[in-house]
Amino acid sequence: MIRKQFHASLQYVIAFLRWTVTGMLIGGLCGVVGGLFAMAVEGATHLRQHHEFLLYLLPLGGLAIAGLYRLLRLPLSLGTDEIITTVRTQGRVPVQMAPAIFLSTTLTHLLGGSAGREGAALQLGGSLGAAVGDLTHPKADSRRIFELCGMAALFAALFGTPLTAAVFVLEIIEVGKFNHRALLPCVVSAVTAALVTRFIGAPEEPWHLASGLQAVSAVSALQALGVGVACALVAILFCTVMHFSIKHFRKLVKNDFLRILIGGVAVVALTLLVRTRDYNGGGMHVIFAALEGNAKPWAFLVKLLFTAVTLSAGFKGGEIVPSFFIGATLGCTAAGLLGMSPALGAALGLVGVFCGVTNAPLAAILLSIELFGAEYLPLFGVVAAVSFMLSGHFSLYHAQIFAEPKLGHEE
Repeated sequence: MIRKQFHASLQYVIAFLRWTVTGMLIGGLCGVVGGLFAMAVEGATHLRQHHEFLLYLLPLGGLAIAGLYRLLRLPLSLGTDEIITTVRTQGRVPVQMAPAIFLSTTLTHLLGGSAGREGAALQLGGSLGAAVGDLTHPKADSRRIFELCGMAALFAALFGTPLTAAVFVLEIIEVGKFNHRALLPCVVSAVTAALVTRFIGAPEEPWHLASGLQAVSAVSALQALGVGVACALVAILFCTVMHFSIKHFRKLVKNDFLRILIGGVAVVALTLLVRTRDYNGGGMHVIFAALEGNAKPWAFLVKLLFTAVTLSAGFKGGEIVPSFFIGATLGCTAAGLLGMSPALGAALGLVGVFCGVTNAPLAAILLSIELFGAEYLPLFGVVAAVSFMLSGHFSLYHAQIFAEPKLGHEE
């Protein structure tokens, strides 16, 4: 009996060491790549802000992106949905996806497409994690876990939120089913990547929320509930518009080159129409302004339009940073109507829309802590719970499945 218990304990120790070492390896690699990617996007954004003529090259940039994917023999439609599917089905991620998404996302930001970075993080990280997994642990089940490690590591490298990153990738694959086996290597990878990225000097976003904006009370909880309802409604709108625009734009214009050219021209025209560059790129400066209590009431709708046109045309990036933009500006506006601090409302809205479009409430709550601290944690919990429930089965990701219906089987 003692020998059997010792043997079982030894197996756990060996597995712990194997998962930890491989997680650190993936985290180190993804930390370096993620840091370089963050620098590239930051540099591209800086150049675009100081050279306004670059916006007019967006249609040509779109043709270059379509050409790159054709050269690498990848479908232009390849994205986060395919990564989620390969993780769930234990399929293989194309290694050439890594350079394709790195270059195309940087080019999208350089020329003013409205997109985020997390799509690149999940695709780039999944590709790198799968490559490391194939070299170290070629079994299909291990490969799936290392894809998750890579996704978590790149997400953490770009956003500086390792716990959020680890839980996020474990929540989004199958809503209601959490892969506990992958928790240790994902956390190790994410923490390692965040530390490596900071060590090599990659830019960090100055997330900040003032202290003492509003007391946590029954009144503020009801106000947070109201913000949560608004977030759920806008999350449904965001997901619906994104899926509709992608489906019908592809059906209307089947040629990748022509579609991305038209999309680039449309983004340039929209920019000239609204007479501001606030909606090009990720729009982080608008998010930070909202977190200080300043946002235009219609900004979240305009950003939604810009993002739908950009991504449905075939430009690369992701929807999470746009969801931050939409949530922060929506929350800032809604809070003012509810008698709440607009700055606090912006933070609640950012987390609420993120939760609604990804169906990842635990990751959303952790995100609020890693970005804004725990002072308003009960209010963030209310917003995340309300947005998660009322957004139903809408999701940014077609490949996301619901292992357990939100209303249960008996409803």
